[in-house]
Amino acid sequence: MKKLSKSDTEKEIKKFFEDIENKSPKEIKKIKKLAMRYNVPLGNFRKKFCKKCFNPFDNSKIRIKKGVKEITCNHCGAVNKWKIKTS
Repeated sequence: MKKLSKSDTEKEIKKFFEDIENKSPKEIKKIKKLAMRYNVPLGNFRKKFCKKCFNPFDNSKIRIKKGVKEITCNHCGAVNKWKIKTS
């Protein structure tokens, strides 16, 4: 693989996540490793796939209670939690 600059890596990551529904867990894992290699934060992109099995969330169960958003993965059953910012 050729050497990329940090800005090129950011562009590639944004382009990848535009069509995440059609990506495999293996491809998602590769793009996450690329981001880690070039020290590029995924930010809100990390909320589009399961932390455990790397499958994209599609029609998953979502619960919101007490300022916490819970998404249950359809593939592995893992529960992913994020704090919701309140202003």
